[in-house]
Amino acid sequence: MKDTRTRDLARLIVHHSTRVQPGEAVLVEAFDLADGLVLDLVDEIQKAGGTPLVSLRSNAVIRAQILSATEEQLRVQADVELHQMKAVKAYVGIRASANVSEMADVASDRMALYQRVVSQPVHLDYRVNNTKWVVMRYPNPAMAQLANMSTEAFEDFYFRVCNVDYGRMQRAIVPLRERMLKTDRVHLKGPGTDLKFSIRDLGVISCHGERNIPDGECFTAPVRGSVEGTIRYNTPSVYLGTTYDRLEFRFEKGRIVEAKGTPQDKLDALLDTDEGARFIGEFSLGFS
Repeated sequence: MKDTRTRDLARLIVHHSTRVQPGEAVLVEAFDLADGLVLDLVDEIQKAGGTPLVSLRSNAVIRAQILSATEEQLRVQADVELHQMKAVKAYVGIRASANVSEMADVASDRMALYQRVVSQPVHLDYRVNNTKWVVMRYPNPAMAQLANMSTEAFEDFYFRVCNVDYGRMQRAIVPLRERMLKTDRVHLKGPGTDLKFSIRDLGVISCHGERNIPDGECFTAPVRGSVEGTIRYNTPSVYLGTTYDRLEFRFEKGRIVEAKGTPQDKLDALLDTDEGARFIGEFSLGFS
């Protein structure tokens, strides 16, 4: 029997997240996934009068490209992907990696090259600023393993937290956003964590299914130079194929003066690149 939960999720993506209009082209980029939600998205986009373009990607193939490609070859790839991105009004990214550590053995300098030449111009510079976009993971055995759950139990959990009333969420998040807008000083305390910073006059953005699914953030960032203290994380974080664990950062005047974690060598190499700033932004300094 067909799983109706993927159909419900496709409707949410098309009519809420990307608000597809007649005549609009939509790029569905699916990593290690070729059925289920992808097929439902094709149907739902067509019903909305849009044109579905599907790009089926493989992380194993991407790894092989990164390992051997020259900068010139990556620029050709970036030109092709950017041309495709400029032809669409909306983008849906689905990541269903069978192995979340597929990129773990890619050297930091090779990954940084790929991020700079391909990901930066195609996604961060163009897609984020010029399309209606939404990105998500997809429930599979690999994700269930990370959560220490059975595949069936994890799927049930996933669809419960994804297929929700985001309009209701948007209304419910208003009081938190208003309080954060009035806030100056923030003090976070917990096991291994004692961090202080200011969020004064930086603005606050509430999130309700328009960029990420599942959703529910209300975020801002620290005033530059205001971060003081230590933050420690008690759960692993997968970033660009590497699982970082027992992360701990110590800040002085907004700068990291000490970073601990495993694997330490990869963490040190990452923090020495431009990509390291994005890593810190995603896992360390976002306040939501």
